Amino acid sequence: QVQLVESGGGLVQAGGSLRLSCAASGRTFSRYYMGWFRQAPGKEREFVAAISWSDGSTRYADSVKGRFTISRDAAKNTVYLQMNSLKPEDTAVYYCAAGGPYWSGTVLTLSPHEYDYWGQGTQVTVSS
Repeated sequence: QVQLVESGGGLVQAGGSLRLSCAASGRTFSRYYMGWFRQAPGKEREFVAAISWSDGSTRYADSVKGRFTISRDAAKNTVYLQMNSLKPEDTAVYYCAAGGPYWSGTVLTLSPHEYDYWGQGTQVTVSS
C-alpha cells in the first residue's frame, strides 16, 4: 500500500521560508516521478513542481521559479520542497503526489490526472 506523508507546513511571514517533506513508502519509486501541488480555498488544485526519482529532472510552475526548489533523497525515499521568498499568494494546502512510469528525457507532467497517489496535504499560510 503506497503512502505519501507530508510535513513541514505552517505559518510564516511574507519573505520567509519553509521546507516541506514528503515521505514515500509502500513500493519502489525508482521509475516514478513526484510532484507538489497546492490548492487555495475556492481555487482549483495547481501544479507547483515535479522531480523524477531516476535522473533528478525537474519542472516548476512559472509562479514559483527561482523561489522554490524540489529535491529528493533516494536513501530516505523522501522528496522536499524548499520554499523561499514566500508570498501571501502562496497560501494553500500543499499536496505531494506520485505517478509513473517516468522515461528519461521526457517532460515531467503538470497534470494532476497523471499522478496516481496523493498525500493528505499540509497547510502553508503566509501572512503579509
